[in-house]
Amino acid sequence: MKNMREAVIAGVGITKFDSYDGEKGRPLRQFYDLGSEAIQKALDDAGMEWNDIQAAFCGSVYCGTGSGHQTIQKIGLTGIPIVNVENACSSGISALRLAFQMVGAEIYDCVIAAGFEQMPRGPIQSTAWPVWQRQMGFNVQPADYAMRTVRYMEETGATEEDFARVTVKNRNNGSLNPNARMQKPVTIEEVLSSRMVAKPLRFLNACPLADGGTAVIVCSRDKLKSTDKVVTVAAATLCTAFYSSARIQGADHVQTSADQAFEMAGMGPEDMDVVQAYDTMSPGELWDLEKLGFCKKGEAPHLLREGYFDLSGKLPVNTDGGLMSRGHPLGATALAQVIEIYRQIRGEAGPRQVAGAKAGLAHAMGAGPNSGVVILKR
Repeated sequence: MKNMREAVIAGVGITKFDSYDGEKGRPLRQFYDLGSEAIQKALDDAGMEWNDIQAAFCGSVYCGTGSGHQTIQKIGLTGIPIVNVENACSSGISALRLAFQMVGAEIYDCVIAAGFEQMPRGPIQSTAWPVWQRQMGFNVQPADYAMRTVRYMEETGATEEDFARVTVKNRNNGSLNPNARMQKPVTIEEVLSSRMVAKPLRFLNACPLADGGTAVIVCSRDKLKSTDKVVTVAAATLCTAFYSSARIQGADHVQTSADQAFEMAGMGPEDMDVVQAYDTMSPGELWDLEKLGFCKKGEAPHLLREGYFDLSGKLPVNTDGGLMSRGHPLGATALAQVIEIYRQIRGEAGPRQVAGAKAGLAHAMGAGPNSGVVILKR
């Protein structure tokens, strides 16, 4: 996308990720309650009014028809176009990409991307496969990840202890994030002794599901109410899988989405100060970092052991706890990743702040499959 106008982030909003099902003393809140709370927080953060917003792009997965309309109705229906985006776990990044394009193309000057979810209980029942494949169990996510994990272990020499280290790192980071669902750190021993879900993956290798809401306001620079510590959307890409006659999986869509993002931003992996990697299962963070170009295949476990991806390391990863600690409300997850990068770049991440962060990357995947990347910079 050449000759696009600069698009900047005016404000962000996020709720605490938790279970809001009204059971066992927990509060009952619907997705539109969580989404509208996040939108209002973003407006407050930006110093804007709802009438400043010219279009809305709303990501969700399990919220049904017109979920964006139901959410924004609680803020105020002002006649603006409301576009509902369902792209599995990459719904939020897909919504943000649309917002970025609309501002960059000068169609609108100020728009909002929102993500929200009220998750069904139990293992995710993905419908992103044909019925016959679902009946054979192809859409059982832990089993799918387990097969990928076994192959990764065989190809790289990664161990179950390496995967446990990912959980430990992210749960430690999450203990510094008041919006994370899981606030308690865990040890390697606790991870390795948790019950087996799909060999070699255990209960604490899996991210917790959650309910939650997120929102990001994107605008042209002249619409900002404050020009202090401006954060620019340098890139927002989305790529789906490749099909070839030789094999079902051709070129890697994660790598392609990252390559496209770096080219769009005029930057490279070496320019990133902080990363939000997709860790719905802890091994996924390792191969994610490799496919995104931050290290070669098989290097991520070694770098993890050396503390390279720690808060104090050379490339801090999932500084807010990631999916593993923050939780995973599908429609809200990707924007939560973007919000963490935004706060890190502005120096607003509190005890988990990465010193001198000026650029960062967020990556989310979704069934389809989809791979979305957003790069933010000062």
